[in-house]
Amino acid sequence: MPMGIVLIMLLVLAVLFLLMAVRVVKQGYVYTIERLGKYTLAAEPGFHLIIPFVDRVGQKVNMMEQVLDIPGQEIITKDNAMVGVDAVVFFQVLDAGKAAYEVHNLYAAIMALTTTNLRTVMGSMDLDETLSKRDEINARLLAVVDHATSPWGVKITRVEIKDIRPPVDISEAMARQMKAERLKRAEILEAEGDRASRILRAEGEKQSAILSAEGKREAAFRDAEARERAAEAEAKATQMVSDAIAQSGNAAINYFVAQEYTKAVGQFATSPNAKTILFPVEATQLIGSLGGIGELVREAVGSGEGGAKAAPGDRGTPLPPRGGRTPSASVPRTGEGG
Repeated sequence: MPMGIVLIMLLVLAVLFLLMAVRVVKQGYVYTIERLGKYTLAAEPGFHLIIPFVDRVGQKVNMMEQVLDIPGQEIITKDNAMVGVDAVVFFQVLDAGKAAYEVHNLYAAIMALTTTNLRTVMGSMDLDETLSKRDEINARLLAVVDHATSPWGVKITRVEIKDIRPPVDISEAMARQMKAERLKRAEILEAEGDRASRILRAEGEKQSAILSAEGKREAAFRDAEARERAAEAEAKATQMVSDAIAQSGNAAINYFVAQEYTKAVGQFATSPNAKTILFPVEATQLIGSLGGIGELVREAVGSGEGGAKAAPGDRGTPLPPRGGRTPSASVPRTGEGG
């Protein structure tokens, strides 16, 4: 055989030998290296050289956190209720050698372990507890499964119950119970609201009655005070009139009578019921001699200062006679013909 062909064959064998010796591990994985069938080391991500035909790659272990779906299964609870349960398990391989050589088919082992412990945990609880205590179920499952898988170099990070499916009849009974409970709470809230409304309304009526009574009391007090002051003013005015009469005699009486007489004549003049008004003769004389009133005032003032100078009834406008018929005159109203 020519020397050139031998050299080429040796070169090809050397290249093949080199290719068999080079191993590149991807990120997130660890390769187990077996030498003559025995596990020797775990190849981390990166470039590695092995001895061809002596060393070989045993298993490629995924070191990332993984999710294992636990298929649905039927579980009998403590009170003999059949429920369907689905779950998921989150785990991560920490030791590639143990995960590869301490257990056969790691995924199937974790699934079987989780399934059996799920039956154990939920089988020891009532139906109401399984529906309301999912966190407790998850915690108990996590503790049990993590302890069981620690010799395999696996860390169980989370165990979650996805769904719990009670039987149809139990679901209907629970729905009716929930409806009845909600109706009960609604009636309780409505009764409490009506009670609070009645209390507030009664409080308002009570406060209104109190304020009304206080207002009436204040009004009565003010009215009594006003009447008292009016009575005091009337008594004071009466006293002043009495003092004037005592000092000036008939002159003061004639002044007050003439004043009231004039007011009455003014009211007759403004009456809308008649075009002609009949006045007594004394009234016509009073209209013609209004200056007599001033004389009466002067006499009253003079009698108060220097004593009475005339006898009662001597001067001033004469009083109307007490008996007999009073003469009268017909005086047309101002601005009207007659």
